[in-house]
Amino acid sequence: MDAQNLYNLSPTLRLMIVGLLVALGPLAWVWLRSQNAPVAHRLRVLTLVTLFLTFDLVLFGAFTRLTDSGLGCPDWPGCYGSASPSGAHVEISKAQAEMPTGPVTHGKAWIEMIHRYLATGVGVLILTLAVTTWLQRKHNQGGVPVSPWWPTVTLLWVCLQGAFGALTVTMKLFPVIVTLHLLGGLVLLALLEAQSVRYAQAAGERPVVPLQAGTRFFLMATFALLWLQIALGGWVSTNYAVLACSDFPSCQNSLWPAMDFKQGFTLWRELGAGHDGENISFQALTAIHYVHRLMAYAVFAALLALAFALRRSHALRGYARWVAGLALLQAATGLSNVVLGWPLLAAVLHTGGAGALVVTLTGALFSSRSAQSPVSASKLQASRLSA
Repeated sequence: MDAQNLYNLSPTLRLMIVGLLVALGPLAWVWLRSQNAPVAHRLRVLTLVTLFLTFDLVLFGAFTRLTDSGLGCPDWPGCYGSASPSGAHVEISKAQAEMPTGPVTHGKAWIEMIHRYLATGVGVLILTLAVTTWLQRKHNQGGVPVSPWWPTVTLLWVCLQGAFGALTVTMKLFPVIVTLHLLGGLVLLALLEAQSVRYAQAAGERPVVPLQAGTRFFLMATFALLWLQIALGGWVSTNYAVLACSDFPSCQNSLWPAMDFKQGFTLWRELGAGHDGENISFQALTAIHYVHRLMAYAVFAALLALAFALRRSHALRGYARWVAGLALLQAATGLSNVVLGWPLLAAVLHTGGAGALVVTLTGALFSSRSAQSPVSASKLQASRLSA
């Protein structure tokens, strides 16, 4: 395909209409369910619905990537200049006849376009959140407990995500761009969860829990480790390095296989290429895989330790159970990816588990604050009685 054909904006208006139609269902549900509720409650419900659909979008993005459907429509934002694969039937059939297994097939084109439709719908929901919050702040109707800058930053971020989505296609699955696109989707989850927690706190449904400074620091440190591990996992997936090691706990029957770290972690390069422009070596793919695996041991231990630490706080025990359960899920799905040959369901669940961990740790972080000294239950009860 010629470079000038990578971007074809002619179907943009039609895609925006499709995105609006996708968003109308959730918007109508929120309005019917909360039409008599205060504005803050309606905004909170809309935030939760948007968070749920964004999580679904992340899962479907993983499904798109894992089925090699990222180039199912090799231009952006439509498909061969059409708003749906139906309008590009001739072009897709021609490409499929030339290469029956892809990257362009009718099935992969529909997967790619459904992903774009969902992304556009989520963008409409986030735009609605931002506009409504600013209007309510301006007219001061019912009070808005969350700063309108939260949904505004979220809106700007989803626009940036759209740009990375376009680059994912037009740069032919450039690994660092695809990895950043994955990370951006998870940042979007964190932004929405933070707003949801703030709304719940304003409604008195979720208290701000004091944590010992050391425990809260460990929570933040584990969160940082999780982001690093997700980035490494994205690098494994976008370089198709999952099957570089097909045994466990060893790799290629060795606890330290031959690896090329320089080539494996050269970030700015095309898919399948090494730092020298030649085909990426198997040793480089092994390095990508094995670093992710080694880091997984540390992150798994940190998550279990964090779950134990959070369990000491009665108000955060729900988060503790989620952290422990999701850590076990990640271990199980990560292991099955290796020993079972990367089954699609396990691989999608592995991405979903990462997204759920981001949401859970974001919720725990925004539900707590540092206490300079240990806060006992008796002291908390005494403070309530004195109030």
